[in-house]
Amino acid sequence: MPWLQLSIEAHGPEAERIASRLDEAGALSVTLADAGDEPQLEPGPGETPLWTRVRVSALFTADASGEALVDALARELGTNPSVERIADQAWERVWLDTFKPTRFGRRLWVCPHGQAPDDRDARVVMLDPGLAFGTGQHATTALCLEWLDHVPLAGRTVLDYGCGSGILAIAALRLGAAAAIAVDHDPQALEATRDNALANAVADRISIYRPDELPGLSVDVTVANILAGPLIELAPRLTRALRPGGGLAISGVLAGQVEAVSRAYAGAVLLAPARVREDWALISGLRR
Repeated sequence: MPWLQLSIEAHGPEAERIASRLDEAGALSVTLADAGDEPQLEPGPGETPLWTRVRVSALFTADASGEALVDALARELGTNPSVERIADQAWERVWLDTFKPTRFGRRLWVCPHGQAPDDRDARVVMLDPGLAFGTGQHATTALCLEWLDHVPLAGRTVLDYGCGSGILAIAALRLGAAAAIAVDHDPQALEATRDNALANAVADRISIYRPDELPGLSVDVTVANILAGPLIELAPRLTRALRPGGGLAISGVLAGQVEAVSRAYAGAVLLAPARVREDWALISGLRR
């Protein structure tokens, strides 16, 4: 089935009103995106900021009633809307054009299902893109995966705080960790982690928790790919859970935030120089 996409540019507060009107009119989906070049990297607690200029896009069916509705909304909203007809596609296959088997470090591979690498020494994580973040394509995830591939994990317990798709916990298990603990506040992330653990035959070695359900911990390795603000707030909790000599890797940190985040951990962790990729950094070290 083809679709009609109605798109309108507006200033922040007006964009919210337009989005609400499109939703009320029966849009199948409404999305808001940056219409300029103004990043919103890390909102404060409880904040939902919008860009100064926002592009509001709504999707409708391209039948006669949908076309009439889009025409009426375009006249009503009167803010120079654009209407685009989008051909139907096998959307579940579109991502395969860009998501291919990818190696991280020496042994670790992340692959779509059915696309194992030709490498008999590979430690493979089978993962398809879904609702939860994390397939290794983002620089922060790639940095964490490469770090995991280079640290000794055999027989160890790994904490993945902010697990998203579960990719880091599952990768640690595929690399030889004895057990993994995956933590996230998002129910969709926890569901995705369970599904991906089952698909990778490691569900019996992974424990999954919301932060408020997490018991007292003593782990050998901790990875956390979140954002700078939460990482600073979590420093006491993450370092307290890490055994002396245990390895820590945290990411989701912009290069300009490394100093502030490092200060939060330096008292408990002997830090190595940060690794930077595409303006994102990974901070790592050993528990003192």
